[in-house]
Amino acid sequence: MPTVLLWHGMGPDERDIMRPVAEAAAAQGVVVVVPDWRSDAPDRGAAHLLDSLTFVRERVTDFGGDPGGIVVAGWSAGAGAAVGTALRPDLFGGLPPAAVVGIAGRYDVPARTTGSAPLEDLAHAAPVPVLLVHGTEDDQVDVRSSREFAAALRAHGLPVRLEEPATDHAGVIMSAYDPELGRLRPSSAGHALEGGRTTARVLAEAAKGIAGL
Repeated sequence: MPTVLLWHGMGPDERDIMRPVAEAAAAQGVVVVVPDWRSDAPDRGAAHLLDSLTFVRERVTDFGGDPGGIVVAGWSAGAGAAVGTALRPDLFGGLPPAAVVGIAGRYDVPARTTGSAPLEDLAHAAPVPVLLVHGTEDDQVDVRSSREFAAALRAHGLPVRLEEPATDHAGVIMSAYDPELGRLRPSSAGHALEGGRTTARVLAEAAKGIAGL
């Protein structure tokens, strides 16, 4: 089955917050692997992220996945990390993913997988599809970040698609921030359901090779 490696954002070991959108994508016929990683590690989480990539490449058949068609995706701080695997394939054994998906990310700051900003690495990029999802109501990371990155990719002749659901930073993963919990929780708000469904569809389309680019 087509396979997605999906990274969470800045909160250390928060793979559970990705469950709603991961399950929605898996329901569309793809294997979704969501690892924990720690942004507060001395290397900003790089080893955890790269270890998970190695694990999926070596073990994905155990879960019914296809090792030759892995999509790397990430939300928030995980977005740049995921996109970086396509922009600097030389750092990952020369093996670019089948596609990458950046969800509500910034691309002008160093990615945790590469140590350099995705916008600075376009000359190295492998010609793999880059799919971006960013909520128009995002007050944590402005949607202009993804718009500017998409424009830069196009200027370099790289395949890119951007979708902009009318939701916020958490809504794109079908969640909302709960101040009592101090973290995200699943949300049934209309905008979050629609935003999460958009993200899940994009993940599934990327994995199935039907990105429409």
